[in-house]
Amino acid sequence: MTHQWNFFRAGGFDQVQLKTGADLLALGELNQKLWVALSCPTRGIEFDTRTLDMIDSDHDGQIRANEVLAAINWAGSLLKNSDLFIRATDRLALTDIVDSTDEGKQILASVRHILKSLGKAEATELSLADIGDIEKLLAGMQFNGDGVVCAKQITNAGLRTSVSEIGKTLGTVADLSGEQGINQALTDQFFTDAHTYVEWHKLSMVDPAILPLGEHTATAAAALREVKEKVNDYFTRCHMAAYDTRSATPLSRSTEDYQQLAVHSLSAHNASVAEFPLATIAADKPLPLSAAINPAWRDKIEALRQHAVLPLLGDKPGITATEWNMLCQKLSAFENWQAAMPISNVSQLGIARLSEILSGSHRTDIGQLIMQDLAVASEIQAMRSVERLLRYQRDLFKLANNFVSFSDFYSGKDKAIFQMGTLYLDGRSCDLCVKVEDVNMHAAFANSSGVCLVYCEIIRNSGAEKMNIAAAFTAGDSDFLIVGRHGVFYDRRGLDWNATITRIADHPISIRQAFWSPYKKLSKAISEQLQKLAASKSNAVQEKLVKVAVESTTPSMAGAPPKPAVDV
Repeated sequence: MTHQWNFFRAGGFDQVQLKTGADLLALGELNQKLWVALSCPTRGIEFDTRTLDMIDSDHDGQIRANEVLAAINWAGSLLKNSDLFIRATDRLALTDIVDSTDEGKQILASVRHILKSLGKAEATELSLADIGDIEKLLAGMQFNGDGVVCAKQITNAGLRTSVSEIGKTLGTVADLSGEQGINQALTDQFFTDAHTYVEWHKLSMVDPAILPLGEHTATAAAALREVKEKVNDYFTRCHMAAYDTRSATPLSRSTEDYQQLAVHSLSAHNASVAEFPLATIAADKPLPLSAAINPAWRDKIEALRQHAVLPLLGDKPGITATEWNMLCQKLSAFENWQAAMPISNVSQLGIARLSEILSGSHRTDIGQLIMQDLAVASEIQAMRSVERLLRYQRDLFKLANNFVSFSDFYSGKDKAIFQMGTLYLDGRSCDLCVKVEDVNMHAAFANSSGVCLVYCEIIRNSGAEKMNIAAAFTAGDSDFLIVGRHGVFYDRRGLDWNATITRIADHPISIRQAFWSPYKKLSKAISEQLQKLAASKSNAVQEKLVKVAVESTTPSMAGAPPKPAVDV
């Protein structure tokens, strides 16, 4: 059997009456063409925004009919008595919660847990005020269901250090408590990167060619890298001199090049000096390592001699092209190994610390903590559902009476949720004031209503807060409603705003004004024409008087011929 509905006539159409909890639960049966509204914003109306955000399941900033129905059905399935919606109280007795379903049992258990944590284990009801700061309550729990582990909550010093190091190297995520911690994704990434880095480092222990000088190999390779391009340039020039002896002199730079340098103040750090070859060029000439070296490169060649040539080739005054190639070959394995080094911040911890972490049970221990945290996710969700149920019990009936029907608005017992406050202007007060986001778009549609609408920009706190409203004038006339006129607006909280008219949708406010409006417009038009005619006559008389005055005061020259008339 379908639900029997009652209707009332208001606003020119029939609207459904919602008086009982049964009416609310049966809304799904009511054809939506009989709903007054099918959508409303989550902001800009006088309603609890947290409740609206909970109803807005797709988080698009709009509450639609299907979301209202879903909220009613969910809350109705958890309350034993649907008339609790009509009472609109923010207190919920334990005996009012359905305990025959799994979800109901879980919510009931969460209510008892909350009361116990508040020191009210013997209480028989829970109020919205008790969980007004539910986020703080959840944040204080060791495990809060978000899958994030913080170093502060770990008692084991070694494990706590490892969690901190993971956060420092790979970053952190916010925990519900407000602290920073790590989750499963960061943990997996750290141990994968650490394993890759340690395996890469082990290659240097397996292949002796990678570290021919042991821990000093890196220093030797760095010294060689600093001069490699310049040494290759030197030996290429020597090969060119061997190919053609005539090229030796110009390849060593000409006399003119030295003459250009001679006029400057020179030093070993001069860029122009550094461009000259390492040494003078000759066919198949070895590279000297101490004497006769370009001053700009002397220190780097000395570093090459000490860190690479001396330990790998022995003490030599110079090296040939063959010995140079041999030296590069001895360090090539190290260079290739370095090029293959995994790019990751975990290397900051060093190979010893990474090996220590990997050899222990830290990954397993951290994983267990994360699993423990996630295990209470359903319990935490149930605690949030308790707040949701309390808010729905308190607010859904009021929302339905401002959504499905406008009974609050038409009954006059209470202001509708879309009424922003009261505007005082031109000796009148307007209670039907709504917030407007786009004045032009709103005016284009609202103009067809036939209501005299006044759009105002309202400001407070020296312009820090600003918005637009549309106010309906339903008494008096609109003769003195003009753009730029000021008034005062009081919002639903009692705060005052400065109001300025920015636009008017001018329609007759009363039958009297509608009757006299054409005559007033005709009278105004005639008055404007008479003012224009009088102004033009006044200007003509004034110009004539000025002309006469000028001519009477200008002396005429004797014997001067009269000026010819001008044909205007």
